[in-house]
Amino acid sequence: QGTRDHPPAQAALRDRLLRSVVSCFKRHGAAAIDTPALELRETLVGQYGEGSKLIYELQDQGGELLALRYDLTVPFARYLAMNKITNMKRYHVAKVYRRDNPATTRGRYREFYQCDFDIAGQFDPMIPDAECLKIVHEILSDLELGDFVIKVNDRRILNGVFAICGVPESKFLPACSTLDKLDKVPWEEVRSEMVGEKGLSPEAADRIGEYVQLHGGLDLIEQLLQDPKLSQNKLAKEGLGDMKLLFEYLTLFGIIGKISFDLSLARGLDYYTGVIFEAVLLQQEKHMKELAGVGSVAGGGRYDGLVGTFDPKGRNVPCVGVSIGIERIFSILEQRLKASGEKLRTTETQVLVATPQKHLLAARLKLISELWDAGIKAEMLYRKDPKLLKQLQYCEDTGIPLAAIVGEQELADGVVKLRDVSTREEVRV
Repeated sequence: QGTRDHPPAQAALRDRLLRSVVSCFKRHGAAAIDTPALELRETLVGQYGEGSKLIYELQDQGGELLALRYDLTVPFARYLAMNKITNMKRYHVAKVYRRDNPATTRGRYREFYQCDFDIAGQFDPMIPDAECLKIVHEILSDLELGDFVIKVNDRRILNGVFAICGVPESKFLPACSTLDKLDKVPWEEVRSEMVGEKGLSPEAADRIGEYVQLHGGLDLIEQLLQDPKLSQNKLAKEGLGDMKLLFEYLTLFGIIGKISFDLSLARGLDYYTGVIFEAVLLQQEKHMKELAGVGSVAGGGRYDGLVGTFDPKGRNVPCVGVSIGIERIFSILEQRLKASGEKLRTTETQVLVATPQKHLLAARLKLISELWDAGIKAEMLYRKDPKLLKQLQYCEDTGIPLAAIVGEQELADGVVKLRDVSTREEVRV
């Protein structure tokens, strides 16, 4: 349940999608790494807020309690700490595992790919953060998924809001993971969970409600910097100052039109410490009704304290990163392909070596071997004497553009007849 096989057409589409994402990561100077699908259980537990209950735990293996990785961020932080790396720009594309209730129509699986880009190291504020948002903008524009908005917030601003609304610090994280549901359910439901399950006072919840329903741009940042209560909170003030800087950089990158400063954005993971962001697709085409709730297609943020949790001396490496929701994007592209009726080629064969008469298998084998040795993608039918029509039909069915035909006449003349399958034009070579 919650896993799937990918037939050739899907695998080809996925390959195309991943190539486009990875080429963006490379354009921004990232190196690839890979880590094991298994981690020690203790590495993962306690890093994901309410998500921790979705970790796939494995039985004791020779004295080690293991689990399947839940995301690519925690393994990256562990990798940095173990190898004492303080500066790195990396991308990682791999499968992760979550014991979720699968909703396959919405692109939610138990085994799925993640594509992450992260910048680790001590730099001046908001420059790497702005680049992560630029990457999201480039990828979503490049894939032409339709209109989108990138919501941005900061954990420090949220914590400041909680503090001035009278939430005890011990309840910041639980309140955060409840607030994270606000994009899926109305404020009334979030409020009742805060009060009923998370033990916040009704007054505190109402005060939070006044803030978290705000969204806008630079004007909202300025307004909050003037807010008599919020501007007195040290954390919130820092967060708002950085947010203002971030908006300046995003303006220089020319992408401010797609950015919304949104106080309801919480992101349910415990390890975020600063800027957080999430990209959401706005409207979908008619035939995408079943994907209307596709929701977020990329997300990320700053996690400055995570590496330190794996370092024996507690040394921190500041990090900011983004994860592209490749499965959801894949679902959309798949639906779109289905609706357009376009046939996707599943192989890259350039030419089929064909013969029109019998007893010419030797000629085909010699010719195809020459083509392969020259690095040309070539195929032939595995029959001694196939009919020419059948060979040409195979080209049409699989989208092979050219047929190289050697008959008795061609052999006598020392040529090959090259046929363009779609136009039926032929040249002698």
